[in-house]
Amino acid sequence: MNNPSRLFIVSGPAGSGKTTVCDALLEKIPTIERVVTATTRLPRGTEQNGIDYHFLTPETFESKVAAGDFYEHAQVHGKRYGTLKTAVQDKLNAGVDLLLNIDVQGAASFRKTAQKDPLLSGRIATIFIMPPSLEELEKRLRGRGTDATDEVLRRLEVAKGEILEAKAYDHIIQSTTRETDLLALEAIYRNANNPPA
Repeated sequence: MNNPSRLFIVSGPAGSGKTTVCDALLEKIPTIERVVTATTRLPRGTEQNGIDYHFLTPETFESKVAAGDFYEHAQVHGKRYGTLKTAVQDKLNAGVDLLLNIDVQGAASFRKTAQKDPLLSGRIATIFIMPPSLEELEKRLRGRGTDATDEVLRRLEVAKGEILEAKAYDHIIQSTTRETDLLALEAIYRNANNPPA
C-alpha cells in the first residue's frame, strides 16, 4: 500500500474547541470517518448505539477490558470510556481514514501501542488543540453555560496538566477561531495523505 489509511488523534483541554473542529472536518471531508468509542454512560437525547457511542453495560465493558479488546480505556466522571480495537482495525484494514477525539491519556496509550502494533505503526498522526490562554479557556468554558463554577475551575486545573503534554504531539494547532482551527486541521489531514515529494 503506497498510501495506507491513517488514524488522526485530536486532543485538547475541555473548551479548546476540539469537538467542534472535529465535527466540522468530518462534515467537510467525506473520506474521513469518526471512530465510535464505547462508554458505560446512558445515551443522551437522540444519541444512537453504534453511531454516537457503543453503549455498553458496566459488566460488558469490564469483560472486554479483561479480554484485551480495548486500545485504551479510562474512567471519567464515574463512567467508563474506551476505544475498541475493532472500531479502529476494521476501518484501517478497509482503507478508511479515521478521526479520534480523545484525552491526552488516551492519546499517550495509542502512541505506546503503535510502537509494537504493526497495524498502527507509522499510521498515527496526533494533533493537540492549544487554547490561546487559560483566561480565554475559562471564558469559553463559562460561555458554554453547561458547568457550575467549581466544575469550570476543576476543568481549568486539568487543562494545565494537559497543556504540558502538548509537546508529545506531532502537531499543535494554536487555537484562534473555529474557521482557522478547521483550516489548520484540514491542512494536516491533506498533507498526511499527499506528502510533499
